Amino acid sequence: MKTQWDLSVFYKSLEDPAFKKDLNELPAKIAAFKNAIFTETEDEGKKLHALVEQVESFSKTEFIMLMTELTLSCDATNAEANAAMTPIMRAMTQMKQANNAFSRYLASLDNLDALIDADDFLKERAFALRDSAESAHHLLPEELEDSVLRMQLSGGEAFSQLRDKLDATLTVDYRGKEIPLSAARALAYDADPDVRREAYEAEIASYKKIELPMSFCLNNIKAEGQTMAELKGYKDVLEMTLAESRMSEKTLNAMWTAIREALPELREYFKAKARLLGHNNGLPFYDLFAPIGASTRTYTLEEARDILLDLFGSFCPEMADMMKTAFDEGWIDAYPRTGKSGGAFCAGCYDLNISRVLTNFTGSLSDISTLAHELGHAFNNKMLRRKPYMMNDVPMPLAETASTFNETVLAAAMRKNAPREEELMLLDGSLMENTQTMVDIYSRFLFEQKVVEAQADHALSVDELKETMIWAQDQSYGDGLDPDVHHPYMWACKSHYYSTGTHFYNFPYAFGGLFARGLFARYEQEGESFVPVYCDLLSRFGSGTIDDVAASVGIDVTTPEFWRSAVESVLCEVRRFVELANS
Repeated sequence: MKTQWDLSVFYKSLEDPAFKKDLNELPAKIAAFKNAIFTETEDEGKKLHALVEQVESFSKTEFIMLMTELTLSCDATNAEANAAMTPIMRAMTQMKQANNAFSRYLASLDNLDALIDADDFLKERAFALRDSAESAHHLLPEELEDSVLRMQLSGGEAFSQLRDKLDATLTVDYRGKEIPLSAARALAYDADPDVRREAYEAEIASYKKIELPMSFCLNNIKAEGQTMAELKGYKDVLEMTLAESRMSEKTLNAMWTAIREALPELREYFKAKARLLGHNNGLPFYDLFAPIGASTRTYTLEEARDILLDLFGSFCPEMADMMKTAFDEGWIDAYPRTGKSGGAFCAGCYDLNISRVLTNFTGSLSDISTLAHELGHAFNNKMLRRKPYMMNDVPMPLAETASTFNETVLAAAMRKNAPREEELMLLDGSLMENTQTMVDIYSRFLFEQKVVEAQADHALSVDELKETMIWAQDQSYGDGLDPDVHHPYMWACKSHYYSTGTHFYNFPYAFGGLFARGLFARYEQEGESFVPVYCDLLSRFGSGTIDDVAASVGIDVTTPEFWRSAVESVLCEVRRFVELANS
């Protein structure tokens, strides 16, 4: 089993002549595509077919980006990768302009529907083509586009990259030793309460080193986001994000309604856990991930692999085969180390039908859940390959479904037939994840709303950012959290706030978590016959709006009823946890 990922499937190294050749030729390839868009023809159907083929040929350029970004995610100071990012970002700006030109071209075709219907190749890509044409109504003004996109490279994109470097290179003074931030955060799962508390205190203290530049990064990215929304004709950043997510505001509000209604009962979990850990005033933030129950065991990566292969082999053999390949063939970079980004993610490569998964595995049950989560993304990538490359643009809320579904499968399987003391531990593991995707994510949403709104008046100071984060945590966690022990630097900790391409990178996790629980309930009812339905659903995530994709399996996400039923499945776990904790 390999514990560091293999990037040689893309290029031998960043010094590989093939890498340099592909990178150098990319601008010319983009220019040729753009020229083809503006070339007049008497046969628009033939032209459109050829343009779509050119669009899909760009799938191979993923190799360049993946090689560079994946290298930097594990080695933030890598000189070759950092040098390559400048021409790559310029090329991506040119690509964005070319794609926008293509959208404008599609919107200009009065007979677009007829052209699509006359060509089977185009029919397979009908939604993507029509969606692209519709998006032309919310593009940057053409006369400003080049200047604005180039300015973004030295604005929001530069701040985003700076944030990643600050995070990856920050060390924490823990018990007289300098350790990576990711390693300090992983100690939140340690069985020793003193370790958890001291690691938290050391982590909080470490942010002092980077709080000022982090605040500049966050404020300027959010200010730029509001400017971009206005230039594109949206009233605000949230409206822009929802449109780009193919999600209606009605659906978002329906989900938040169900979550807000459940907050008082969800807080009972935190209070019960606090009592078990000897706290009388709610749960201190540093104990949110404290292990509970009779077992505080840790797992090796080999044990984690065996658990996942056994479980998902009985659910979906195709998924288990992919997971085995992931462990055996260097898909996963598993362990924390200096210079490596914290957290976890999955990046897919359409052309090679592979993914690359980053985790910071330290052996907790939560780490196994994280592996299941990221490998769920990898399986979604695999299913999407059933569709043309152009139909692989998955909106963020749906993108979190397969990952959270895997977590739900794992949690349910491990609780099945467990004795009471072990059941308590497993319920805690499940509720840790589910309250993160509901309670904590809600706090992050509220925080970002406040930061975005503030940009109209002023950039928030470090102290204001910390106060706003504590306020947001109070709104969501309420009396479930110790009022004296919050995490005022969660805005510096979470990379999601610093994405220039996706603002409000928080509600998709709540959507994915609850949508996945609804799908899992269907699986429990229908059994094995649901698996091919599920796999087909994953393949169509880029083929429609969120409301339409959900409706295709009989789910109405636009009203609170579905969300209440999904939330209720979490509340059942809360009630059982409280019952066991009290006894």
